[in-house]
Amino acid sequence: MQNIVSTKRLYATVAGCAVVVYLGALWNGFAVDDVPIIVHNSLVASPSGIWRAFAAPYWPPNLGGHMYRPLVIAGFALDWLLGSTAWFHAVNLAWHAAASLAVAALARRWTDWTGALVAGLLFAVHPVHAEAVANVVGRAELMAALFTLVAVYAALVHESVAWSAAALALGLLSKENAAVAPALIVWGWLLGLARPQRRRVAWFVASWVIVGGAYAVARAVVRHPFAEYESIAPMFVGEPGLTVRLTAVSAFTDVLRLLIFPLTLRVDYSPDERTVVTTPLDWRFAVGLVCAVAWVGALVVAWKRGRKLEAFGLGWTAIALLPVANLLYPAGFYLAERTLYLPSAGLVLAAAARLARLRREQLRPVAAALVLLGGVRSALRVPVWRDDAHVTHSILRDSPRSYVGHKRMIGLFLDRRQPALALDAARLAARLHQRDAGVYVTGSVAAFAAGDAPAADSLLAGLERLCHGGCLGYYRSEAAVARANGYPEAADSLLARLGRLTRP
Repeated sequence: MQNIVSTKRLYATVAGCAVVVYLGALWNGFAVDDVPIIVHNSLVASPSGIWRAFAAPYWPPNLGGHMYRPLVIAGFALDWLLGSTAWFHAVNLAWHAAASLAVAALARRWTDWTGALVAGLLFAVHPVHAEAVANVVGRAELMAALFTLVAVYAALVHESVAWSAAALALGLLSKENAAVAPALIVWGWLLGLARPQRRRVAWFVASWVIVGGAYAVARAVVRHPFAEYESIAPMFVGEPGLTVRLTAVSAFTDVLRLLIFPLTLRVDYSPDERTVVTTPLDWRFAVGLVCAVAWVGALVVAWKRGRKLEAFGLGWTAIALLPVANLLYPAGFYLAERTLYLPSAGLVLAAAARLARLRREQLRPVAAALVLLGGVRSALRVPVWRDDAHVTHSILRDSPRSYVGHKRMIGLFLDRRQPALALDAARLAARLHQRDAGVYVTGSVAAFAAGDAPAADSLLAGLERLCHGGCLGYYRSEAAVARANGYPEAADSLLARLGRLTRP
């Protein structure tokens, strides 16, 4: 009975902490990608979207039809029935609390009550989670992480093929990075955290093939009409694969800083806040490589000394980072803090295992300080995601060299019916960075709305140089957005130009 009470107290403490830190999100509105994916998404606004989401891409078709995350869209459609923005955020808090509980449960399997509490609390308050929790579309990260944790727990603790496969399927339907679950399970087997019989291993592998294959087919069928649209970070447009990988290695410096010392947080890491690395002689590549080698070195030391949970956590972080690190393929960003949600689970598992070796009189003040500092930093970060204006001003403040803040000001000025100021922002953004098609096409809306046809022609010429004839999607999607936001004349002008481009 005492153990049951202690366990309930453990999980109640972790869940309560995860919710309290992010209570401020309940006063947030919709910001950034929330607007196109939730507010202007016909699937979300209709109850039928709960099941139609499984036959539709994550991004609306008029915005490129990128990705396939039907479980997230179905959840948004269900939330929409309640008609409250606060409810969307409350559901995010619940997903985050559940993920924190899953981290604590996983840690408890290989540590004691104290180690599980430390792991759960550190995950609950980690500041790098602010973007994923406080911005509604970050729910994809929360759901994928929770289902990945459940898949790993079911495999390593209970050796349940069915439950692990089901969790993997749900994770993949939430976000693509849940595909790392099998690798995490194999990593646990290699470390000896579980030793299933060969037949059981074969059943696990078969389940992964079946689930992964079914998901791949469904995703390919849904995404097929939109295959021409490519999502790639503006800084990587036109760059060779070697440059992308060198830059990815240099990003390990930011990753390590954000995971271990997340004092400085940014919404944006785009050019020229961060620039590409074109040679291995660049000092940024060297520093990133040192960070990667140090991480691997810590893992090897933990493994050799028999500290299985530490090694498991350090390996977890590396494995979970791979799909979003630009090493395997170019992603749509250089670095996004929300994508560190799942990798950070490995870090807190390793940290909890390490801290658990301290004497109790040492552990308490250290753990309390880490939880307090992390909780305060996270709570202070939540208001950044209040709305588009708050996000944009944070970019201008925190990433002053980036063009993205000025790009976002185009939309803000258009929303305020100030097209001349929007055009000025577009010109400034285009001067700072010349490889983002969105700057040119949205800037052209501002130019048309301001009555400056020559400026619109100049911006659209820049767009057409950049997309090399593959501009149809940009024209159509921006025309739809312009019309929805009260600029029908600009939408007509874009479609007229599109007609001239497609005329034989």
